Amino acid sequence: MLTYFSHLLAKSTAFIGVRLKCTRDHFLHHWRTSVLYRITIIMCGALVLCVAGMYGVARWYIAQNNDKPYVTGTSFIPAYAESLGLDPKQTLDALLNDLDVKHLRLVSYWDQLEPSPGTYDFSLLDWQFEKAEAANAKVSLSIGLRQPRWPECHVPAWAVNQPKEQWQPQLEKFMVAVMNRYKNSPSLESYQLENEYFLKAFGICPDFSRDRLVSEYELAKKTDPHHPIIISRSNNALGSPINEPKPDTYGVSIYKRVWFVPLGRYLEYPFPAWYYGFLAGAQKIIDGRDTIIHELQAEAWPPNGQSITQTSLDEQNKSFNAERFVDRLEYGKATGMRESYLWGSEYWYYRKVIMHDPSLWNVAKDAFDAR
Repeated sequence: MLTYFSHLLAKSTAFIGVRLKCTRDHFLHHWRTSVLYRITIIMCGALVLCVAGMYGVARWYIAQNNDKPYVTGTSFIPAYAESLGLDPKQTLDALLNDLDVKHLRLVSYWDQLEPSPGTYDFSLLDWQFEKAEAANAKVSLSIGLRQPRWPECHVPAWAVNQPKEQWQPQLEKFMVAVMNRYKNSPSLESYQLENEYFLKAFGICPDFSRDRLVSEYELAKKTDPHHPIIISRSNNALGSPINEPKPDTYGVSIYKRVWFVPLGRYLEYPFPAWYYGFLAGAQKIIDGRDTIIHELQAEAWPPNGQSITQTSLDEQNKSFNAERFVDRLEYGKATGMRESYLWGSEYWYYRKVIMHDPSLWNVAKDAFDAR
């Protein structure tokens, strides 16, 4: 029996040796005779090395942050709550008191707070700060022209037809008024300047010039040098922002499942969590600045440009439901970034009180309870 197995092993070894020699000879033949083959092999090798390097940076960044506390916050926009048929004050009360949210991302829409030139009405934002202060919650305040939610750039009707040379100074004057009003609030923690400023493919905006962003950043730093400024990346592509302005912190948005118009179907982005860890890690290596998740998708993305209220619950669940919510929360933590603002808190409350489906609200409650 031993002789039989020895003979079989010898034959197998000889066969493997022949196959390896044939493979080597095949490789060497094509390497010598085909330029395309050499280019393909080199490109594949370079791709493997590139991905391995990215993964290595991601693992380093994630390991660096493992012991740091994880901060979970949420965006809140009264106008969006109203569009869903909700009472904005009741919605914010529920977020602060029921979910015990301690980090809010609020907006200061220009068209809402300056209804006519030089006339400011801060009542809408005042009550939000008052509720945040009463609940000992921290606020990251969005400032500038481009802020979260459609149409992204919230230009007052009286400024729509003005040239940039006219509306930009008025915008900056408005920004100063906003910052001066809230910079001494005990709840104010940071500013988020403009929202995905260079993203031209989404939103209705009159200007994408870098000089305006630089001007706004310098103005904000001069007006309030004591609070950090966050500027979000415009997309999730490879690469790191290297031009001015250089904020205190960078923001990145993460959307996993969206309605993809060209295909007429939902699309699940294939990026693993470590990819975002690489983006944040590369930024940390390049200039020492941290990155946060300023928008982590936590609401449905309706098909064909429909609003949430036009979309059935079954259809909403195709892009976002309780199971996906749990997955998104884990995904956000797996990136290694330690601060994340969830996107869609008004939607969770809508599902609970209007659609009579508390499933998302319950997931959120567990998430905030687990801090």
